[in-house]
Amino acid sequence: MTKLSVNINKIALIRNAREGNLPDIFKIAQDIEHFGADGITVHPRPDERHIRFSDLPILKDQVKTEFNIEGYPGERYLETVLRIKPHQCTLVPDPPDALTSNNGWDTIKHRKYLSDIISKLKDAGIRVSIFLNPDIDMVYAAKETGTDRIELYTGPFAWNYSKNREDAISKYISAAKIAHEIGMGINAGHDLNLDNLKFFITNIPYTDEVSIGHALVSDALYFGLHNTIQMYKTLLRIDN
Repeated sequence: MTKLSVNINKIALIRNAREGNLPDIFKIAQDIEHFGADGITVHPRPDERHIRFSDLPILKDQVKTEFNIEGYPGERYLETVLRIKPHQCTLVPDPPDALTSNNGWDTIKHRKYLSDIISKLKDAGIRVSIFLNPDIDMVYAAKETGTDRIELYTGPFAWNYSKNREDAISKYISAAKIAHEIGMGINAGHDLNLDNLKFFITNIPYTDEVSIGHALVSDALYFGLHNTIQMYKTLLRIDN
């Protein structure tokens, strides 16, 4: 069964609107696990507009499932993750001023750069995933970096799902099949939601993990956090 990692950035964004720790992101992370999620994802940005770097060691101590830290592998990010050693690092090619992740790595152009970083992270016992567009050439080049997994950037799939879902998924099926055949794990994330998640997982049943934040937190405003996590978990059971 595909695992659900909940990205708590948007919850931290609400906290940062005021002084203090309301909502308490540390308690919420524990509750999310208790409600059935398989992991917690965070993505610290240079401006710390949501998750702060000071949050990371506290979360590492509290998260009992899987702790995944996304980010651009700059000096501060690498120093932090090598010190606290999360279960997984997901490397994204975002520039510092990016609003959200919106493109995958060019693993051909940046193969040497990624290989060096991935080697350091794996030597520290950290599983590594790299953010990738559904491009077969990039998948093959990703394998040469030594990464354990790729995370398919599913933004274009989500945007085109309502227009023609078969066309929207086709490149992802091809890329995931190659990744699976050459021995890389497959994660997926960005704009997956209650409408499109089931279709994605049904077509790519060997997806190891999805990371969902914005849509899940938005749904929780209506359904409550516990119910929402269970709704997403239900969609990840491909036998129902």
